[in-house]
Amino acid sequence: MGLALFMWWRARLYAELQKVLPNKSDSPSRFSISRLLSTIAHLHQTCCQLEQEINNWKQLLQVAPIGYLQVDDQNQLLWCNQQACQLLCLQLPASPRLLLEVVRCYELDHLIGQTRDSQKPCQQEWMFYPTCDYVREVKCDRPPFVLRGYGIPLPKEQVGVFLENRQEVAVLSGQRDRAFSDVAHELKTPLTSIRLVAETLISRLDPPLRNWIDRLLSEVIRLSDLVEILLDIGRLEKEAYHSLNLKTLDLPALISSAWLSLEPLARKKQLQFYYTGPESLMIQADEQRIYRVLINLLDNSIKYNIQAGEIQVKLRPTDRQIQIEVIDRGTGFTESELPYVFERFYRGGIHPVPAVRPPM
Repeated sequence: MGLALFMWWRARLYAELQKVLPNKSDSPSRFSISRLLSTIAHLHQTCCQLEQEINNWKQLLQVAPIGYLQVDDQNQLLWCNQQACQLLCLQLPASPRLLLEVVRCYELDHLIGQTRDSQKPCQQEWMFYPTCDYVREVKCDRPPFVLRGYGIPLPKEQVGVFLENRQEVAVLSGQRDRAFSDVAHELKTPLTSIRLVAETLISRLDPPLRNWIDRLLSEVIRLSDLVEILLDIGRLEKEAYHSLNLKTLDLPALISSAWLSLEPLARKKQLQFYYTGPESLMIQADEQRIYRVLINLLDNSIKYNIQAGEIQVKLRPTDRQIQIEVIDRGTGFTESELPYVFERFYRGGIHPVPAVRPPM
């Protein structure tokens, strides 16, 4: 009976060894067991190396100038670096706790949920108000600041979030906008004076000299329009929706009006205009600003189109949206220029040049 039990135990042991052997064709002999032991030793060494790499990455994240935190599938805070503790005004708990328990930031919680649901990197920016009444060990009396988070999906439904303090950028952007606004306001008075003088001189000069005043007056009007655009940009950024003068207008009629104002320029290049869309479409919009957008788009199409080319305007109403396409036969933007097309005052063919230090 003892021999039978020994043989049964030996068979079970060899069966278990057969499952973990690197080569399934090997028999569970002494040689295979030695190979198994060497494999286990190699795996142990590999695990030690991976743990060392993880510690190295943690040390790098710990001293990184950008905040980082990591939560599990239940939104429990697992780990965060020193910069994240300073930004969020928190102290890393000894055991995992819900993120909302240690930092009351619902925008951050929403970013984590959005990243986990989409399984794609997500980004969000918000105004963070530090409140640390629930964390006695940390004193936080800082004013609110702009915070940007970058969510990254991790295995096992965990999420990592990089945090960046954007307050300095917001302050510099505000200073830039105020500078634009101040310069625009300072330019309005002298431009108005020059325009009045030019209009007065037109009636007092002989016809041969009036052409020069007409050119001067047209340039002054163009500069005045640019100043108004700068002021309008500042108002839109500050007030956005509230600065719009909404009213009911016919969009196809507005497109036709914009084209008629530019038709003399198009006639010089023998350009043909084609419109595709509904004959009438009533919308609620700011007529002056929509008209300016159409003028800019059509003017660019005329300016950069080929000789004797064509311009197509397609109007496509969809569910709660309206799509306007202005198509010409110009060269267009290159692929490298696409990231800059929405930058203020950007023109194609002009790229930001990084500063290069002169040789010592």
